[in-house]
Amino acid sequence: MPTQDTRLQQLTQWIHQESPNATIEVASADASFRRYFRVTDTGKTCIAMDAPPEHEDCTPFIDITQRLRDAEVHAPEILRQDLSQGFLLLEDFGSTPYLDQLNADTADKLYGEALDSLINIQQANTAGLPEYDDALLQTEMQLMPEWFLQKHLGIKPSAEQQKTIDRIFNVISTAVQQQPQVFVHRDYHSRNLMVLENNPAGNIGIIDYQDAVLGPITYDLASLLRDCYIQWPNQTIAPWVLGFKQQAEAAGLMQNVPDATFIQWFDYMGLQRHIKVLGIFARLNHRDGKANYLDDLPLTLHYVMEVANKYPLTRPLIELFNDWGIPDKIGRV
Repeated sequence: MPTQDTRLQQLTQWIHQESPNATIEVASADASFRRYFRVTDTGKTCIAMDAPPEHEDCTPFIDITQRLRDAEVHAPEILRQDLSQGFLLLEDFGSTPYLDQLNADTADKLYGEALDSLINIQQANTAGLPEYDDALLQTEMQLMPEWFLQKHLGIKPSAEQQKTIDRIFNVISTAVQQQPQVFVHRDYHSRNLMVLENNPAGNIGIIDYQDAVLGPITYDLASLLRDCYIQWPNQTIAPWVLGFKQQAEAAGLMQNVPDATFIQWFDYMGLQRHIKVLGIFARLNHRDGKANYLDDLPLTLHYVMEVANKYPLTRPLIELFNDWGIPDKIGRV
């Protein structure tokens, strides 16, 4: 006998209080406890967010939504809310993420719109946001040895090897903290950018931003252009990176940064993120039973290997990975 979905029953009752004829169907789930349902009533649709209060706090989502909308970023309008139950009703951005539309013909247009929107995001109000400080950067990177090396691959670094890892993490954290600090979406990639058709507010919708922080200017840029779900050649990425640098300087977000310095910022920031994501994808599989994220490990590992090998201070990490045979265990891109 199937288990009753009590949360869905409660959500349905809440929606039917104001829209008794509405139909509800699954829209998506993400890497947290949140679920999303598409609500249809008299030909119009919206999205219901189910965020169990014992696991998820909707308050940051509501706060960040307003900050982004105030900055002329197209985050979804919140149509109705019940924080005691953990229910929100949101503007519907449809079912077409960037990932489904990106190709060689569309990339310049789509990324152009995403980079324009990112400039607005970085100018949003940062008052009271958590800081992307050394403690947070380090905690994130330590997910890699804990979940990717030990839990997923059964590799336990020796004390000396762990010292090498920690030293490299210190190098990365120090480098990225030297960057100008701005509003950071923190998950700005092709699955969280929605393609909108004929929308008066613009052609791009932004979602999944509730973990926003005050952090390095290249964080979201690296998430977008060194995306764990789609890969572009470095010679294609470089003009986008430097074009964004010019936009950021014109917007007053930073001043007269040499191109080589900005590329290095971008590299180190992406390296921090991808080291973290190796751990997160492994954790999603082993702790949360979401094995599909393992499919994205090879590209994430490729970014780590490629960028860490580029700089002498981070190259010892690649030597360790090669000694452990990790590329052959995970697969090569």
